[in-house]
Order: sequence, then structure tokens, then C-alpha cells
Amino acid sequence: MTAQEIYSKSEHEPSNPKDWAWKFWQVVPLYPYGQRRTIRKEVVKDSIWTFDQIQGIFYVVVPIRMTVVKLETGGLLVYAPVAPTLECIRLVNELVTEHGEVKYIILPTVSGIEHKVFVGPFARYFHNAHVYVSPHQWSFPFNLPLSWLGMPWGRTSILPEDISQTPFAAQFDYAVLGSIELGLGKFAEVALFDKRSQTLLVTDTIVSIPEKPPEILQLDPYPLLFHARDSAAEAITDTEANRIRGWQRTALFLFYFRPQVLATVSFMQALLDIAKAPERSRKAFFGIFPFRWREDWYKSFEILRGNGRIFVAPILQTLILNRDPQVVIAWANKVANWDFVRIISCHFDNAIAVTPSEFRQAFNFLEKNPQPSATANLSKEDFEVLNQINNILQGYRIIREARDKI
Repeated sequence: MTAQEIYSKSEHEPSNPKDWAWKFWQVVPLYPYGQRRTIRKEVVKDSIWTFDQIQGIFYVVVPIRMTVVKLETGGLLVYAPVAPTLECIRLVNELVTEHGEVKYIILPTVSGIEHKVFVGPFARYFHNAHVYVSPHQWSFPFNLPLSWLGMPWGRTSILPEDISQTPFAAQFDYAVLGSIELGLGKFAEVALFDKRSQTLLVTDTIVSIPEKPPEILQLDPYPLLFHARDSAAEAITDTEANRIRGWQRTALFLFYFRPQVLATVSFMQALLDIAKAPERSRKAFFGIFPFRWREDWYKSFEILRGNGRIFVAPILQTLILNRDPQVVIAWANKVANWDFVRIISCHFDNAIAVTPSEFRQAFNFLEKNPQPSATANLSKEDFEVLNQINNILQGYRIIREARDKI
């Protein structure tokens, strides 16, 4: 792959709002509910494309991403489908026309219902595609057959432990993280490596935060503008600076729930502040804005972003991966043996230039004596709320206790 063949080009065309409809949004009722826009981006020329949509709660929104890879033998592989709106399927079918049919669909997670919910509906648009799902699937409150969870009958399989048993083994390799027993359920994730383009696909384990909001969030910037304010009395105003500030604060919400630089006002004070709000529509939550950011909030974002370096999300560090450090490190070591040059994650930044060594360093938080690296420089103070949640869940035996570092 030459330097000229590796680039990033966004492809988005105006479309009818009917093409954005997602009729099963009640299954996982996340914003923007029944209307989901899609942006396709060509990441590696004629080889890899990403499809971004958004999801969130109370205007705390983040990209959710599907990746499509061209097969050397012709056709396409889809990793982590998103909502199959008419717009999304049209954009996929444009690739089908040029590169061949969708042959394989990969569900790379067991606990991420926001990914799992789209697989069955997406597969119904591509009747010849075989669906492969991560091992260790489970459902709550009862473990149900995959077909009962919407997976297509007769063309759904568990990814085998030995990749040579799959029809795409010549082009790809994969490593399954887990399963990690959490108590209430399990965590597992499939990292998929496209040897042809030297690209690693992951779901939730690795992220990188861009300085400015991703393009998909800027199609409707209202959620960003909502959080750009400093008080209920401030108007919701669309400027580039407000979009950027809103995105950076959103990132702090997403990773820490309540970072140290954020205070919340009392419910009574929030109600009193409604009288000062210039907009009290339903869209603006009737004027309720119970947040107060410290003046130095941006420093917290700078530490979190770390100049765009990759890292493991704090919620995974605090509540999930530390339940079995040995399994996680073994998986990270296996993945780090592949010669990838970029990572495509299902969330946040796209097509991150990274080395296998940097990937491995991102998991140093699980080691007693880690090698110094930039990936470890997250603010311990901002973990306070996550640590409190961990202590509560462990105290009530909802999740297993964290194991010692290795």
C-alpha cells in the first residue's frame, strides 16, 4: 500500500429525513432515537471504509462506527454494523456495486448491546452474508439462542478459536479478549487485523480523542452547543468555538461521568435557574442546566486527550479489564505482535496512526511495575466517581472484585 493509497476522504450527501429512520430505536433508546444520520469515509483507498452514526444520553453523544473492508477475493467484510437506515444501506450498496457483495458480518462484542442490536436487522439486507459473532455470547435476564436475539437463522456462527477454520483467514487474523467474568455478565471483544492494509479493528478497548468534534457530530451540533454553556442563563449559540468547547466537555462527561472540574448544582437551584434560561423548550430540557464547570476544566481535557495518544477508557480500567489482568495482557501481547500501522475503533477518533508498541503500552495500567509511557498519564483525581461506583458494585456483589496487577 503506497502513501498515495492511504488517505481519508469523507463522503456524505444530503438525503431525505425518511432515509435516516431507525424504527427499532426503542430496543436501545439512545439519542438520536429514531433518526440516525450516516457519514461514510474512505480510510484506505479502495480498501477500507468507515460508517459513522451517533449515540448518547442527555446530549452526551459520541460516534459509533462500522468498518467495511474489501476482500482480496472480491466482496466485502463488515465489522460491527450500525443502524441499517436507508441512507446507510444505500452507502453500503454503492460499495457493493463496485467491489462485490457483503460476504461476512462480524459482531465483535458480547456485552455491547448498542452494537449487538444492529446485527440482525443489518444482515437482513444482505441475504448471502454469513454472520460471525464473538464467542461467549450472553443475554440478560436469560441466555437465549442467537436466533432469538435476531441473528439470521442458518447463517450465523460463533467465531472459531482457530481462524484457519474461517473462509477469510488468508487476509485476516483475530484475537478474542475474554471472556472476562464480571459477575452480572461477561466482557469479550474481537480485535480483527487486516493484513493487506495493516489495519487493526477494535470495538471499545482502545480510543483516541480528537481536539475538535468528529464530523458526524457536526451535522447537528445542538448537543455540543448545549454543553458549551457555563450556566442556564447563557444562550445556546452556534459558533465554532462553542462546538469545540462542547465536544471537549462532552468527552470529559463520557469518560469520567463527573470529572473533578465539574460540579452539579442542587435540584432546587436548577429549578430556580430555569427563570434565567433564554430557551425553555423541550429540546432544551425546559431550561434545566445543573452543571458548573471550573475555570481550569480545559486542563483536565488536555490530560485526558494526551495530545491524541491512544488509551483504554477509564470505565474499562476501573470496572472491567482489571477483573482479569492476566487474560488482558496476554491478549494485548498477541495483538502487539501484528504489524499494524493504524487502528480503527468503534468510537471517538478514526484511523489512528499507531504502532504495536504503543498499543501494548496502553495496557500498562494492569502491571505492577509498568514501563513509563505517555499512555499512563490519566488524572487519578478524575477517577473518583468511577472508584465510588466500583466500590458500591463490589460491596453489593454485583460485580466481582478486581484482581491484583501482574
